[in-house]
This record gives sequence, structure tokens and C-alpha cells, in this order.
Amino acid sequence: MILIILGGGVVAGVLLTESKGFNSGWLVITTAWGLAVTMAIYAVGGVSGAHINPAVTISLAYIGQFPWSQVPGYILAQIFGALTGAVIVWLHYLPHWRKTQDKAIKLAVFSTAPAIRTTAANFVSEMIATAVLILGLLFIGANTFTEGLNPLVVGGLIFVIGMGLGGTTGYAINPARDLGPRIAHFLLPIPGKGKSDWGYAWIPVVAPVLGGFLGASLYQIFYKQDYQIQHYVVIGIAIVAVAIAVIRESKHSENE
Repeated sequence: MILIILGGGVVAGVLLTESKGFNSGWLVITTAWGLAVTMAIYAVGGVSGAHINPAVTISLAYIGQFPWSQVPGYILAQIFGALTGAVIVWLHYLPHWRKTQDKAIKLAVFSTAPAIRTTAANFVSEMIATAVLILGLLFIGANTFTEGLNPLVVGGLIFVIGMGLGGTTGYAINPARDLGPRIAHFLLPIPGKGKSDWGYAWIPVVAPVLGGFLGASLYQIFYKQDYQIQHYVVIGIAIVAVAIAVIRESKHSENE
């Protein structure tokens, strides 16, 4: 909830008409998302281990660092928290919805969308960004010198992922961050809101999960010398996804 209030809130402040933060840009958005993650970790780190992302929860369970039995409950809580945060953002910017004419802008406050809509490439972008996220989190966890500063370090990781890898799809890298607010967009009485783009919605849900498995598998192989077969299966699936994206992009280029 805190993540979306601050993260979704800055997107609203930058995009919605007549906001004082209107048109302040991508740097503002990525900085705020990094700080939003930091604040969320400080808020619940001592309660839940700072699980605010289903891709993280599932990835840690996959490598044995979190019990699978708790995964469903955590994911439901993450989605509900994100939905609640989105409702609060809607309330906070209540008069700005009717002033904003662009339907895509209104949806962007809630959920991600690709800069260039190409299904396979969009999937790979989210997969790569989430793999980097999981690798980064595992790197941070392997070092004790950051203890106490971990929330700030993780916020920095989110910031640099946004700056380096977020320009393609808006870097959901978190199924709950996208799905919960998208449900809120679908349910809320937003003037002239348009559709919730459910045709794209599966990508920021499925791709981060595969990306999380990929990041965790790479970490286990190269840093833990864990050569279990499932890690190679995950890498194989990721390679297939990349191959499909490259082939389809080549066909698009030929058609142009």
C-alpha cells in the first residue's frame, strides 16, 4: 500500500493535468519509486521480511529461502495492499481525473504499458529487469556491511533499474504493483477512464515471475555452485523467450 501511494502518487503528480508536478519527467518518477520501495521496506521489514513483490516471494521460495506454504497468503496481501494504495492515489488526485483527457495517461497512473507494443519483446524486457532485481537483492543479502542501510540500498537498486531498464515497459518488475492498481482502475468511477488494457496485463504478471526464477537460478549456479536441473530448465525457457523476441523483431524490421 505504501509502495503504491508513493510510487503511483508520483506518476499521478507528473502526468495528471494541472498537477504542480506536471511534466517533471522520468527522473522524478524513477527517483520516487526507489524511495517508495525504501519507505515500504522500513515500514514492514520487521514484520514480513519486506515482501512487497510476489516475484521476490516466489523466487525466494524457489531457492529454499522462504516456505512455499506462506506464498499464497503473501501474494494475496501484496495484491490487496497495492489495490488499496491505488484507491488512495485516486482519492488524493480526485479533481485531476476530470481535467485529464488522455485515457492512456489515466491508466498509466495505475499500471504499466509498453513504449512500443511488441508482445515478445515486452515480455523479455520485464523478464530481464526482474532477473536483475532478484540478482541484486541476493547480492545485497550476501553482504553484511549494508545491514541497517538495506532499505536504502534496495531503493537505489530500484532507481537504477528504472533508469537503465525501465524505458521499454515502465518496469513493473512486480506482479502485485501492476495487477492490484489495474483492478482498482477497472473498478473505480474515474471520469473518461477508458479500458484497463487486460490484453497486456498478463505480461507484467508472468514475465516478472519467470525473471525472478531466472535471476535466482543464475545466482544459485554461479555463486552457490548449485547445479540442480530446474535452474537449467528455467534458463532454457528464458532463452526460448529471448529467441522468439529476436525472431519477431527481425520480421518487424523486414516488414518496415
